[in-house]
Amino acid sequence: MDNKLEEFIESAKKLGSQEAKYIDPATIKTGAWVIMKCRYGCGRYNTRLCCPPHTPTFKETQEVIDCYKTALLIHCKSWDMVTPLVAKLEKEIFLSGYYKVFGLGCGPCKSCRPCNMVKCIKPDEVRPSMEACGIDVYETARKNGFSIDVVKDMNSEQNCYGLLLIE
Repeated sequence: MDNKLEEFIESAKKLGSQEAKYIDPATIKTGAWVIMKCRYGCGRYNTRLCCPPHTPTFKETQEVIDCYKTALLIHCKSWDMVTPLVAKLEKEIFLSGYYKVFGLGCGPCKSCRPCNMVKCIKPDEVRPSMEACGIDVYETARKNGFSIDVVKDMNSEQNCYGLLLIE
């Protein structure tokens, strides 16, 4: 791995991640059922441009993942810090010459309330979540040696993830 890529792990930690690790994009698991959890499990479904049904299907997401040779999985202890961290890191990686970089965050977008459902007014700050794009975050994290469990209440420890596809 080139030294430039190693610097991005340090940048992720400086921005607040607990851990960051390069992974093989082939270990990123997608599935049709994931978006169903958004549709029938989240009260924010169809209320934000970064949430389904405005996000890619799991098949479209898999097609995008297949275009990359490297991915950076970011681990944080709070879901609301993941997407801003991913957006900042994506910009840094892009400006370093990796023009295809694309980031995916965690959870519903919180940038604007209510969301301007016609056109995003903060496109430099927001990214769709991994789960909104059909990525099985639990299996992906576990396949890559990260800890993740179902959070039973708001006082339980959170293990939240973001992803950057890099080429």
